[in-house]
Amino acid sequence: MEQQLLIIAGLGLVCFGALAFVLLSPTEKDKSKKRVESLNVGRGLARATGANAAQAEAQNKERRKKLTETLEHLDNQTKNLKKKKRVSLSQQLEQAGLTAKPKHFYIGSLIAAVTFGFVGLISGQQLWITGLLFVVGGLGFPRWIVNFLIKRRKKKFLNEFSNAIDVIVRGVKSGLPVNECLKIIARESPKPVCDEFHQLTEGIRIGMTMEQSLARMYERMPLQEVNFFGIVLMIQQKTGGNLAEALGNLANVLRSRKLMEGKIKALSAEAKASAMIIGALPFLVMGAVKLASPDYLTPLFATKTGNFILIGAGIWMLTGVMVMKKMVQIKV
Repeated sequence: MEQQLLIIAGLGLVCFGALAFVLLSPTEKDKSKKRVESLNVGRGLARATGANAAQAEAQNKERRKKLTETLEHLDNQTKNLKKKKRVSLSQQLEQAGLTAKPKHFYIGSLIAAVTFGFVGLISGQQLWITGLLFVVGGLGFPRWIVNFLIKRRKKKFLNEFSNAIDVIVRGVKSGLPVNECLKIIARESPKPVCDEFHQLTEGIRIGMTMEQSLARMYERMPLQEVNFFGIVLMIQQKTGGNLAEALGNLANVLRSRKLMEGKIKALSAEAKASAMIIGALPFLVMGAVKLASPDYLTPLFATKTGNFILIGAGIWMLTGVMVMKKMVQIKV
């Protein structure tokens, strides 16, 4: 009797489960509706994703267009500056870091010419040698001094320029604006970097644009590194981007260029020493012969034929020195 009751209860549970399954299971119509809804949701997501991708592509195209226009403009500006090969005397004095005006330079050249000519007269030199000393003192020596000061100032600027860029990188990463970073460099960097950045910030303060101020800075300090710096700032200003990363890469490039220049100087030191010895050898031999036999070289200075020989030897000597100088110079 109990077994029959258990069998009946089990059959009842099975029937109840089958009935519940039939009543509660989704119909084919419900499955179709859910399938259609899922397809519609997928299509909506695909449309949204496609719209976002199209918008991002349009933004990238616009940014690339602005970047191309900026690079073309900066390239044309650099070419125009390079076309002006002749630099005025006032610009040369400014590049040398001198506050003197051109009229002061001409007065100093006249004084140098008179001094060199006077040295030739009191030393008993011939008239053409005295005239040559006068020309060298008036035209050659002052220009050489200015060029020497320009090269020395450029070298000092390059030694500290990468550190100045690092200041901008750290300032931008900490949230400071670019103009404030430029002011920090103008206050705390050593000369001549502080002078150049001070004039840059002053130009911006009085109303000049960043592009105009950077072009003016490149005129005062005509270096490729300054040109690179201006290009990076102008591209970031017009097209956006990560300024800290761009300037950090620029600082690394400048340090790599400096390291390469040091390696080149080390490798070419032997050739330069050989060139200096070869260039000084004729004068050393002449001095030794003059000490051993004072009258042996007198015809070179006392006769016209000897004078022409000296002039020709000097020209050939100068040509050889210039050729050797070009051979040992390697541009990075």
